[in-house]
Amino acid sequence: MSIAGSRSTQLDVGVLLCYINLVEITWLGHSCFRIKSNMATIVTDPFPPELGYSLGKTAASIVTVSHSHPSHSYTGGVGGEFKVLKGPGEYEIAGVLIIGVATHHDADKGSQRGKNTVYVMDVDGVSVCHLGDLGHVLTSSQVEEIGNVDVLLLPVGGVSTIVPKQASEVIRQLEPKAVIPMHYKTPAIQRELEPVEHFLKEMGQEHIETKPKINISRSNLPLSTQVFLLDYKS
Repeated sequence: MSIAGSRSTQLDVGVLLCYINLVEITWLGHSCFRIKSNMATIVTDPFPPELGYSLGKTAASIVTVSHSHPSHSYTGGVGGEFKVLKGPGEYEIAGVLIIGVATHHDADKGSQRGKNTVYVMDVDGVSVCHLGDLGHVLTSSQVEEIGNVDVLLLPVGGVSTIVPKQASEVIRQLEPKAVIPMHYKTPAIQRELEPVEHFLKEMGQEHIETKPKINISRSNLPLSTQVFLLDYKS
């Protein structure tokens, strides 16, 4: 076999494996997810125990922090040797390409609550976007910088983030295949947030069966936007 043919075969195998590998997404509560790939484990916006949820014995190789609020930046609760990302930029760690996009925590350019970073992660060929505590509908330049999104991790509880109507508008802007709501009121948390039912009603999907986690790949993405409701890991 020629060198060119060998390289072509290797590329074909690499593409095939990219489609076969499943990305496991588990919601740990609030804005915190554990995203496990073939190469890395990512934890987003870890929280302290007093919030009401539990991180358990969660280890990571990458931790993303959307902003400095304690409920989104408790890296001390995460085990393992990990790299912490805390702002806009382009990163490549453990085979995962991550782009941090500058946004704001409110609709007044950050004057009320400050900055927020949206993270777009290429995880085993699946584009996962974590919006953090996004406080506004995206601008056209932000939409362009975020680019293609397969899985959108979306705040829907209002108060300190976008409300359900704005959340549905962000979905229209990014056109993801899968949407997982986060940062809303549950029995575990005492904060004044809207329940997820308000968002589901806005989306016209009031009856959705919850799942403990989802396993997703390029080959099993929904053909059109679908909302997945996850149970938080207790």
